[in-house]
Formats: sequence, C-alpha cells, structure tokens
Amino acid sequence: MRKTLFTEQHETLIRCLIEARNDADMTQQALADQLGKPQSFVAKYEIGERRLDVVEFLTITEILDADPHEIIKRVKSG
Repeated sequence: MRKTLFTEQHETLIRCLIEARNDADMTQQALADQLGKPQSFVAKYEIGERRLDVVEFLTITEILDADPHEIIKRVKSG
C-alpha cells in the first residue's frame, strides 16, 4: 500500500476540515484551545505535515459540529 499523505484523498480530507473550521467561524487557535493542543497541531495537519488518527478526526469534527460521515463520503468520491 502506498503512502497516503500526499494523495488526492488526503488533500480532500484537509480541504474538508479547513472548510468545516471556517464554517464554524473558528481560528486555528480557537480549535487548538478546544482540543487542548498547541495551534501548531492544527496548522500541521492543515498543511499536510501531520496525519490525524481516527479518534482525533472524530474529536475535531465533533468540536466543529461537522458530520464525519459526509466528510468521509467526500474523501471517497475525491
């Protein structure tokens, strides 16, 4: 299996998460504060420098009030 960090699907995931954060009218810092993480945590996954695990993804979508199922559907469809 090839690495997924720089695939179109990963880029779609990042776009969806950035869009969800913007739709929630949150800055990276505000999201990081909710997560109990430094702002760099959010910045690194948003620029593709860091991957998220499933639990992190679900926590982020919960904070942003985003539907994780819809994001996954978008990632699958490219």
